[in-house]
Amino acid sequence: YRDKLKTTKNPAGKKNIQKRAMEVLKRKRMYENQRDQLAGQQFNIDQAAFGIDSAKASVATVAAMKAANAELKSVIKNDLKIDDVDELADDMAELMDEFQEINEALAQNFATPDDIDEADLEAELDMLEDELEGEIGEEESVPSYLQASAMPAQPTGTPGGKVPVAAGKVDEYGLPVET
Repeated sequence: YRDKLKTTKNPAGKKNIQKRAMEVLKRKRMYENQRDQLAGQQFNIDQAAFGIDSAKASVATVAAMKAANAELKSVIKNDLKIDDVDELADDMAELMDEFQEINEALAQNFATPDDIDEADLEAELDMLEDELEGEIGEEESVPSYLQASAMPAQPTGTPGGKVPVAAGKVDEYGLPVET
């Protein structure tokens, strides 16, 4: 309608175009209001449905909890007696004590006499350590891989120099064989 208003020269025609534009804007606003109302109604319906589903789930949960509570009470009342449980726990404790005694008896060391003094053992250990330190010489203080006897011979030639070949012999890879 803007373009028509700009191009129309007749004032009566302009008024007519403005009137139509106003009616179109009114209809547009009316449709927008109806759309917003419908969206609000849909939201309310969705909320109500969600509330109903939630309430049904809560009712089912409470019913399940009641049934579990009744079943648990029945089992405890009929099948489990606190005196039986206490008796069972006492029996288990006695059996574990007996088992511990059996393990101690089996673990007893018959080869070591009971009259060995701990101080005597420590003194003997110290003496053995001193003997061991005395046996280790200067040669042993250097790791074996750094000792002169374990080192390869030092090269005397220059790198890349000629390698003596035994009468032009080569190995299976075509490399010269040393003499």
